[in-house]
Amino acid sequence: MINKLKRITVYLMALFYTFVGVTHFTNPDFFLVIVPPYIPSADLAVYVSGVFEIVFGLFLLSNKTRKYSAYGLVLLLIAVFPANLYLYESAEAQAAFGITAQQALIRLPFQLPLILIALWHSEENTSKVFDWSCLILFIPTFIYFISLG
Repeated sequence: MINKLKRITVYLMALFYTFVGVTHFTNPDFFLVIVPPYIPSADLAVYVSGVFEIVFGLFLLSNKTRKYSAYGLVLLLIAVFPANLYLYESAEAQAAFGITAQQALIRLPFQLPLILIALWHSEENTSKVFDWSCLILFIPTFIYFISLG
């Protein structure tokens, strides 16, 4: 049963990352507002992160590339974390997103479950404790990010 549920989460995350990656191109202004000012070429950073989200999202779908894709997502999630910090620090970014500083703060810890879920997806066989922990983390994390759109 857990393997079927895990496979469903893989497909949902593949869809999620691919959709968000495409959004980097269809609505780059949404992402530009949270690029910290110390990042050079903000436009390029948005487009490059979008390409990686699309590629890693699509590569999650194949058993042959899933492990590499999941590790890539871990690195990407770490790389874009400064944007989430900047969202918390910047009243301008919060206003553009229509959220408060408290809501931006709530968003910060969600990077950790996303990283754990990516690591979970990187391996076919994981412990039952890790399986159930990630599945339990997946539900509120996925619901939270879906509610943002």
